Amino acid sequence: MTDHIQTVQPPDWAPPKGYVNGMIAHGRTLYVAGQVGWNKECVFESSDFVAQFAQALDNVLAVVTAAGGLPSHVVRMTVYATDLTAYRDNLRSIGKVWKERFGKHFPAMALVGVAGLVEEGAKVEIEATAVLPPGAS
Repeated sequence: MTDHIQTVQPPDWAPPKGYVNGMIAHGRTLYVAGQVGWNKECVFESSDFVAQFAQALDNVLAVVTAAGGLPSHVVRMTVYATDLTAYRDNLRSIGKVWKERFGKHFPAMALVGVAGLVEEGAKVEIEATAVLPPGAS
């Protein structure tokens, strides 16, 4: 956690798994548009759910990095998944992918099951908000 971001958990609630309930942050706000699991040439290299999840996270982090941010600056994330069963069946693999990119940083998150995404072949789309510390470029 960075000094410009603080997690918020109601004291009498059970701890959440893989996210936090709230975050307070000050700095410049970066809104990252929905990123799907394709490469920088807009080509899906895999139809595998976990591979697309990993690539979508990489794409989110590419935007955050381009703005001068770090993974720990992401304060909110919404994941749209076309196959909730694939998500549930791959929690261990998804957790590994997450840890490789974010370590033990967990923003406020939501996961939403959707019937489809705009990009044909996309199985997951991730949008995020990052708060960059003062002075980040």
